[in-house]
Amino acid sequence: MLTIPVALSDNPYDVIVGHGARHLLAQTISELHNPPKKVAIITEVNLVDAGWLGGLDSGCEQVVFTIEGGEGGKSLATVEMLCRKLVTAGFSRNDLVVGVGGGIVTDVAGFVAAIYHRGIRYLSIATSLLAQVDAAVGGKTAVNLAEGKNLVGAFWQPSAVLCDTEVLSSLPPREWACGRGEIAKYALLRGEGGRELLDLDLHDQVASCVADKALVVVGDERESGQRALLNYGHTLAHALEALDLERGETTLDLKHGEAVAIGLMFAATLAFDLGRIDDSRVHEHRIILGELDLDGRLPEGLSATELVDLMGRDKKADHDLTFILDGAQGIEVVKNLDVHAVRSSLENMGAKP
Repeated sequence: MLTIPVALSDNPYDVIVGHGARHLLAQTISELHNPPKKVAIITEVNLVDAGWLGGLDSGCEQVVFTIEGGEGGKSLATVEMLCRKLVTAGFSRNDLVVGVGGGIVTDVAGFVAAIYHRGIRYLSIATSLLAQVDAAVGGKTAVNLAEGKNLVGAFWQPSAVLCDTEVLSSLPPREWACGRGEIAKYALLRGEGGRELLDLDLHDQVASCVADKALVVVGDERESGQRALLNYGHTLAHALEALDLERGETTLDLKHGEAVAIGLMFAATLAFDLGRIDDSRVHEHRIILGELDLDGRLPEGLSATELVDLMGRDKKADHDLTFILDGAQGIEVVKNLDVHAVRSSLENMGAKP
């Protein structure tokens, strides 16, 4: 097992990465200050059906609540349902929520914990590559609205995160791609030498991404500055995901990491068009995505005008268009971008006006 500390001054915790890490749940809970009497495990039906919760022991009285898989389950309706179940089951402020699943589950479970009784503790058992390298770490919890991704949420740090690499063996190919989109982001954020991350074995790759994120989170827990860089590639990615949410259908049907890969390629294209980077750095983006078997091409038939409107709703924006872009000083936040320049870069990637 590999242990990565997230050394926050107020809420420090450990991320444990390893084969079978989920079975450390009871030990981890017993080591908490004032351990809970009851544990609510929030998960998806498919994980229960696959047997991954078999033998999962919290060492406390525990109940299991399941939610709908996919972005459709990441909603305020799901949050209300879970909070009401916690009330019915008699959960107090000293009890514990445990999210067992991918990024959707850890986001929902964390947000439920953040608002139930004005905040109770939670712990994540991350079972997808996306959750392990990014989503389950750092305390950002949120659900979607029809108008966009992650628009309602809270910063609420977990008491611990267990990244069980054994469970990754059951992931379908597109779920691997989902996590690799975030790995590509971390490789690009490293600048020179970023490709070295891709050469590590799985355990070290997960642990290295967690360590990179922990370093940023400790320095900027509530995203008032440098933490925004962790959204590299996500401005367009969230807009692409919002298209399906807004339309109430799965026209694009993009996994988060697939959307991030497109967003990363767009960020490189926009930075090149603005004269911030040269073609060799754009090529580096293509190389890293290619080594991770990711396709950074924009889906056909999309409207640049519609995408720009959706990107204007991004959480980083302050009544403007804000992007995380590469440049001579490395990757940084760039505000007040010209709408026409952004639209032009989208059209350069194949979007319609």
